[in-house]
Amino acid sequence: QLGVSYPGWLTVMSMLDPHPALKAVSPQASPASMFLGDDFHHNGAFRLAYGFEYVAMMESGKGMQQFAFDKADNYSWHLEHGPLSNVNTKLFKGERPTWNDFVEHPNFDAFWQREALAQYLDRVNVPTLNVGGWWDQEDFYGPLTIYQALEKHDTKGINYLVVGPWNHGGWRGRSGQTLGNIDFGSATAPYFRRNIEAPWFAYWLKDKGTLKLAEATTFESGGNEWRSHATWPPKQNVTTRRLYFQPEGKLGFDPPKAGDPKPYDSYVSDPNKPVPYRARPILPTFGRGSTWSQWLADDQRFVQDRPDVVAWETPALTDDVTIAGEILAKLFAATSGTDADWVVKLIDVYPEDDPKLAGHQFMVANDVLRGRFRNSFEKPEAITPNTTTAFSVSLHTQNYRFRKGHKIRVQVQSSWFPLIDRNPQTFVPNIFKAKASDFRSASQRVYRSPTFASFIQLSIETPKPIVP
Repeated sequence: QLGVSYPGWLTVMSMLDPHPALKAVSPQASPASMFLGDDFHHNGAFRLAYGFEYVAMMESGKGMQQFAFDKADNYSWHLEHGPLSNVNTKLFKGERPTWNDFVEHPNFDAFWQREALAQYLDRVNVPTLNVGGWWDQEDFYGPLTIYQALEKHDTKGINYLVVGPWNHGGWRGRSGQTLGNIDFGSATAPYFRRNIEAPWFAYWLKDKGTLKLAEATTFESGGNEWRSHATWPPKQNVTTRRLYFQPEGKLGFDPPKAGDPKPYDSYVSDPNKPVPYRARPILPTFGRGSTWSQWLADDQRFVQDRPDVVAWETPALTDDVTIAGEILAKLFAATSGTDADWVVKLIDVYPEDDPKLAGHQFMVANDVLRGRFRNSFEKPEAITPNTTTAFSVSLHTQNYRFRKGHKIRVQVQSSWFPLIDRNPQTFVPNIFKAKASDFRSASQRVYRSPTFASFIQLSIETPKPIVP
């Protein structure tokens, strides 16, 4: 059995107490937690554009009806409709059950904990091929979480993982050679279907051939080669290195030095002028002409001149740098407010003389942390104003090669609209019930001193053998 997205989730359900006839499964792009990292929330931050349109479409009657926006720019529409509390007051009128669940469960309480899959995956009953895409705009958290939960109990060596350079379900019926303007050098989707998926099922279902597949197979974007690993994240030939934020927007492996009279970078985050998640006008998530499936490949230069975005960048690389494994951003930051969002992007900056993508800023990895959840997703806490506080933002895992001549860039901001709902930047018990008066500008500082050295931590590896 296999399935993609929700059918992938159903596939996971089938393996919990499997029928004797179930011999092999492949959950693909399955969500694992709707609060921690998949469709509706990332680290507790609500995914507004997707969540709103999903509810409007799925709970509007017997047939799916896309919401009729009266503006061409989704950014303007959501901003003009104000706080989330207006959605039920002006639009849904309390008649959309899923939206009501969002409102009544703003934290990782029993409602969300019950649906989190990992806790149920305490054994591996049948051979499992977990499949995901590095640029899945909906469910990237799920496949890796499911694989890792199963791996803890895999005593038979029958738990596998494949991650390719795809968006949500991009390996089904497509070429998988491009995502937006990024070319991965070959038709990766047919390769997966022909050389990995079909032989894997033939082996387990029909006892045909021999299984040569490594436990984890990942596509190394940038190098544009398939790689094999004994496990994921890999444990061998990997070195953990930190790239530190430095003065003048520089990024480097050396920790910051003492003596900087201004050991931080600062900006003002205004919830009435949030940073857009892509260049405007922003189209609706669903419907004719939507490019939602491509947005993670958007050129990030569209925000580089905004005063509410800060960034640090390495010099042009003198050698290739390949990452394989965990990416973690550690921010030592302060806010004048009592709550804040921290959005972190890891970006590959193409050379200005690249013949096709001169200066392009390709987002390799990203995520957001809602500051109130820095210590616990169950019990949110206000941030003490103007106090340096540690925030850890996981950018999950990635297998990517930054090529010689490219630059590595890290970008930080405090809004990502309307991908993520606006943080009032004033701590309130429930942001879904926040009033317009709760939304206030805040001054943010990201520190880069010896005592408070903000950094992004990468798993850097030597090249692995190419999968034949």
